[in-house]
Amino acid sequence: MSSTQIADHALLSDCHSAVLVDRRGSVEWWCPPSFDSPSIFGRILDDAAGHFSVRPVAEATVTRRYEAGSLVLVSTFSTPGGTLELTDALAMGEGVRHHDLGLDSPSALLRWAACTQGTVDLEVEFVPRAEYGLTLPVIRPEEGGFVARGGSVALRLSTSAPLDVNKAAVRGRVRLEAGESVGFAVQYASSWGASSESWSQQRIAYRLADTIEAWRSWQADHQRYEGAYADLVHHSGRVLQALTYHPTGAIIAAPTTSLPEVVGGQRNWDYRFAWMRDASLTLDALWIAACPDEAASFVRYLTTVASTFHESGRLQIMFGIRGERDLAERSLDRLAGWRHSRPVRIGNDAWRQVQLDVYGELLGAFHRLGDHMGPLDELAQMFLVGLADAAASSWQETDHGIWEMRGEPDHYVHSKLMCWVALDRAIALASTIGATDRVEQWAQERDAIRAAILEQGWSDAAGAFTQTFGGTQLDASNLLIPIVGFLPPNDSRVIATIDATERGLTDDKGLVYRYRADDGLAGDEGAFLLCTFWLAEALARAGEPERAREVFERAAAYCNDVDLLSEEVDVSTGELIGNFPQAFSHVGLINAAWAITEAEQGHDRYRRSGGLPRVV
Repeated sequence: MSSTQIADHALLSDCHSAVLVDRRGSVEWWCPPSFDSPSIFGRILDDAAGHFSVRPVAEATVTRRYEAGSLVLVSTFSTPGGTLELTDALAMGEGVRHHDLGLDSPSALLRWAACTQGTVDLEVEFVPRAEYGLTLPVIRPEEGGFVARGGSVALRLSTSAPLDVNKAAVRGRVRLEAGESVGFAVQYASSWGASSESWSQQRIAYRLADTIEAWRSWQADHQRYEGAYADLVHHSGRVLQALTYHPTGAIIAAPTTSLPEVVGGQRNWDYRFAWMRDASLTLDALWIAACPDEAASFVRYLTTVASTFHESGRLQIMFGIRGERDLAERSLDRLAGWRHSRPVRIGNDAWRQVQLDVYGELLGAFHRLGDHMGPLDELAQMFLVGLADAAASSWQETDHGIWEMRGEPDHYVHSKLMCWVALDRAIALASTIGATDRVEQWAQERDAIRAAILEQGWSDAAGAFTQTFGGTQLDASNLLIPIVGFLPPNDSRVIATIDATERGLTDDKGLVYRYRADDGLAGDEGAFLLCTFWLAEALARAGEPERAREVFERAAAYCNDVDLLSEEVDVSTGELIGNFPQAFSHVGLINAAWAITEAEQGHDRYRRSGGLPRVV
């Protein structure tokens, strides 16, 4: 079982699948050819689940960086005898540039070890274990490297290094003098597909350079943000692109499964799917950190997969990266889990839940990007009308809420809020979707939702909007009330909710919890980075950019050495925990930075100073 911290890993991506490589030079996670495929390297979850390490034999200090404008990783190992630079990437399609990043990706992992000073002895271990460690492969030497076959998977390891097969693994040592280098390429294929050819050292070097250029061309065309924290915003935009499945435009929540919210606990979920709720804020983030084309691609995915409702008459809250609906969850009991955090789950039963907020997220997405979607056909118009009608007819029902509570459903304020958003945006889109005849009815329901939230979602005892109607527990999702435009950011109740969140949901490090209510699961979770960025954004919108910067920088300080964030922070140790890297944490960072920029440039419409208008 891997003993490394979650933050010790860096991300590689070809916009089809993702690799996590740790500070020791070991690939600990890869699920080719797609994000949701079974792993072939999975040691992050169990020692027996496979890895591929290239590292100095001697003890070394390590520094890491991404090549400028890319997600190509360079790890520098300084040993007593010499210095090694290890460059890692997932290959992009040959010659692919600009908007096509991810097109024709060959499912090939590239590694290039170069001695830049002195002498370095390398230790190489190639230990593939397909199907989450279930399959022990047969490995044979072939010209230019080795071929490993096991179950439905075939891998070709191309290298000039003098390695040997030993116990279903390839191992060996290589001595490099200053100026010498050795490359490795791991090509994935189905056992039943066409066989691949070995890649020469020259071809590995060429494909590595080509992949760097592919990333840089994408950045040059897409990343023009010049506001606050621009380097972090640009990098987070690349992370969101890295978590995008190019064939469909789906954006996964994270490329991993079962990295725990509580170390040693059971809050371990598979995040390799696309949630509908991520759409609205993700689209804002892509607009800021990339360009409308990426956002529009995601909306087209949402339109395609969600264009028909579930047989129950409800919209499903999440889908697979190709639009799969059945995401049935099961446990892999043979795996120990990261730091003995079990069970290890694949699939996610949250797909079965009722979560009413999805109507607002989808209609908010279309409202935001309507001009970039082109004319909507009749089916798309009917679908959007159906979303609004569903919000109007179901907003008074109970659901499981944004945090996917696994207990009994309840009347969550955030769910009602997003039903309000659904109707508000549908009214704005009415002429576009051929629904002007519904505006009066939608407006009546929208106003009824507003009245219900203001009456039942506000608690005088709590001095804030609460998690549920009639309750007193706080919920960080209520920081979205001003962000989605339900109330002005300087409304007295918004300010009170911000203050209550800081008092009641913030730890001694200044990070924000989602909630403190009993959710029916054992153990306490960590502080939530997305919620901390929401607090920064709400403060910026309320005209307090200085305080917003303080909160923003508290959260951003938990970026690892290559500026990646997980979902949560363990408050007792300060470690990043949860699936990694987490798209929504980077979405929160981007949106908060933009709000701070707007506030500092005087574009914010509301400030605490002056009168606080009463909105009823």
